[in-house]
Amino acid sequence: MARIVVAIINGNSHYLNKEKLPEGNYIVVGPHRAWFDMIYFALAASPKRFSFMAKKELFKNPVLRYILDHANAFPVDREHPGPSAIKTPVKWLRKRDISLIMFPSGTRHSQEMKGGVALIAKLSGVPIVPTVYQGPLTFKSLFSRKRVTVAFGDPIYLDRKAKMTDEKQNKLFAKIEAEFEKLDQQVDPNFKYVDVSKHSTK
Repeated sequence: MARIVVAIINGNSHYLNKEKLPEGNYIVVGPHRAWFDMIYFALAASPKRFSFMAKKELFKNPVLRYILDHANAFPVDREHPGPSAIKTPVKWLRKRDISLIMFPSGTRHSQEMKGGVALIAKLSGVPIVPTVYQGPLTFKSLFSRKRVTVAFGDPIYLDRKAKMTDEKQNKLFAKIEAEFEKLDQQVDPNFKYVDVSKHSTK
């Protein structure tokens, strides 16, 4: 259904490097540039099924809860994330045929990496696949039918037995960021992300 809606609204989607996607489960990570980029990530890696985190407040609406449940989303308290924020995706990655989409920055308005993706990848034993979205940044601009591109990077494998020190975690984040930059250069060397929410307030 999402593919049909996206095709009607935009109809100009392009997916690069799909051959790099590993067998089995994995974690797609990317910079959060638009509220709908996770939809494009999932469509780009189809027919693979995905789960993702959603703030718990969204589940209070019965209609949204129904949609989120059927989209394999699980609630997370952003202010006070509990053990379930880690345990749920780890369990699903290990025991179900379903992968995970995560935005290490936590929000599309922050560039700060979060350690959750590293811990989930380590505990579940699945690789991290850096991914970028380039295209319209607002729902309204999607109707312009401008090109949308999703590009996958080389999978990053973590050693489950190695201790994830702050130094190793920082190196991992630097590697992921470098892959984002590499992919952005591949798609469009002139691309520069602009936070539309901040830009519109000026």
